[in-house]
Amino acid sequence: MRALIICSLLLLPAAGALGQQTDIDPRIAKIIAEVSEQQLQSKLATLASFQTRHTLSSPDPAGKGIGAARQWIFDEMMRSSPRLQVSFDSYRVPPQGDRIKSEIEIRNVMAVLPGRSPRRVYVSAHYDSRTVDVMAADAPAPGANDDGSGTVLTMELARLFGESGVEFDATLVFIALAGEEQGLVGASLHVQRAAADKQPIEAVLNNDIVGGAVGGSGIGNGEVLRVFSDGPEDSPSRQLARHTRKVAARYVPSHKVELIARYDRFGRGGDHTAFNQRGFAAVRLTEANENYAKQHSGNDTLDGVSFPYLAQNVRVNAAALATLALAPPAPSTRNERGAPTLSREPSGYDAKLVWQASPWAGGYRIYWRATWAPDWEHTMAVGNVTEYVLRNISIDDYVFGVAALGADGSESLVSAYVNPPRQDILIKTIP
Repeated sequence: MRALIICSLLLLPAAGALGQQTDIDPRIAKIIAEVSEQQLQSKLATLASFQTRHTLSSPDPAGKGIGAARQWIFDEMMRSSPRLQVSFDSYRVPPQGDRIKSEIEIRNVMAVLPGRSPRRVYVSAHYDSRTVDVMAADAPAPGANDDGSGTVLTMELARLFGESGVEFDATLVFIALAGEEQGLVGASLHVQRAAADKQPIEAVLNNDIVGGAVGGSGIGNGEVLRVFSDGPEDSPSRQLARHTRKVAARYVPSHKVELIARYDRFGRGGDHTAFNQRGFAAVRLTEANENYAKQHSGNDTLDGVSFPYLAQNVRVNAAALATLALAPPAPSTRNERGAPTLSREPSGYDAKLVWQASPWAGGYRIYWRATWAPDWEHTMAVGNVTEYVLRNISIDDYVFGVAALGADGSESLVSAYVNPPRQDILIKTIP
């Protein structure tokens, strides 16, 4: 029988006094401590040396161009750890639109670190590059920051997690995507296949342009990383963004994560969008101040990348990735009909939260905030129960959520109780 606990209003924490877990998991701290600027710099120098990684450039694995680049990424992933299962995620793409005018092969490079469960947590970046002319397949396009920085970040995380010896609950996927500059082609095809195979993708951290510490305006900002997430306010992507900021503050306190309530920069896009469109939680991580003159240009060279800054962004990703992969899966806050399991019981003026038990969870933490607040304001660990009542709290005035806790203190994403879609209301006029 479910446990039912009544909480008095007098026990609520003061507004803004959100209690956060402060314990440091030594396994995660060790991974973060081993991030190597030297590895990042060496790998990015090689990646930028292929002249171009344009999707339509030479597929020859022994020459210059995308074929040689993807083979090198594959080989480096293979060398990183015997625990990694490395493969080409390949597709034949027929001519389409004005960016792919002949049939080509798209190859994503994927390294999988199997976990105890099939649920998947991704780190991604795109390894292709371009110049101003999106069809100039042979023009110099070193793509050091866009998105060589995200690619070597993904490769470094594959190395670190593969070598860590830690057994994670989630299966980790480190993927370098192709065809982003031609219209998110590699990501879209991968997500289509994953959805058809019913892959349980829980979260995607997409890193695109994460190495520049000085923007095109000349203003430097090497202490902030932006995280873009698609709405609405309590979408799974927004919960992933909040989680990333929360754990970064714990494990990388010198680096600020700034949450941006947009699916991407204004009028632009990235590979995470392909995951969002299929209903998966995905966010974009991007440097604080961009230099647009170095994007889609032959000027996107190594001198535009700050390796101390890039290393900090690797650490933020590592913290978010490891905490999610070690934690139980997030609990479901919906019934079999898809309706939120939130009610006014028992008095008619309370907030009764009900959720489904999460596999191997040792307890749960509930969250709530005023409906106009952007982030959680109150939290409470409630033990290993699947019901909780907040006395005299109106479900109209607050947003609620619950996360699963592991015995080791790990915590899942928050599952929010989302207001059902508005029903059409028939207004009758009195004659």
